[in-house]
Amino acid sequence: MEVIAQTKFVRQTPRKLRLVAAEIRGLKALEAEIILKSFNKKAARLLLKTLRQGIANAENNFHLEKDNLKIKRLEISKGPQMKRYRFVAKGRVHQILKKMAHIKIILEGEEEKKAKKSIKKEKKPVSAKIKKGKKHGTKN
Repeated sequence: MEVIAQTKFVRQTPRKLRLVAAEIRGLKALEAEIILKSFNKKAARLLLKTLRQGIANAENNFHLEKDNLKIKRLEISKGPQMKRYRFVAKGRVHQILKKMAHIKIILEGEEEKKAKKSIKKEKKPVSAKIKKGKKHGTKN
């Protein structure tokens, strides 16, 4: 079962997010959470928030165990850019690009297999189904 968690329009450059994302790609969710806690970066904090969101989705919506979750895919895509200007000498301006990113984490978990209850219905004998006195399909 796949569980998706997304965070959009994050005010962090995709390049910086991808550096941290490469460290946790393909790991189990709990291991990735421990690794992200140890990083002292804003990107790690943002990825940790999205990972926890995915774990909560899996537990609450799909009733999956936290221990069985694994990061199947981790995408960092480019978002829109805000353009700002800084005025410098001789009447010139320098453009500043404030970049944004989108984070998408797809977690994969195994469903707990439930034992199917096999209830056998008692079958009535064929002779009990046909009522006596009436002949089906013949003219009287």
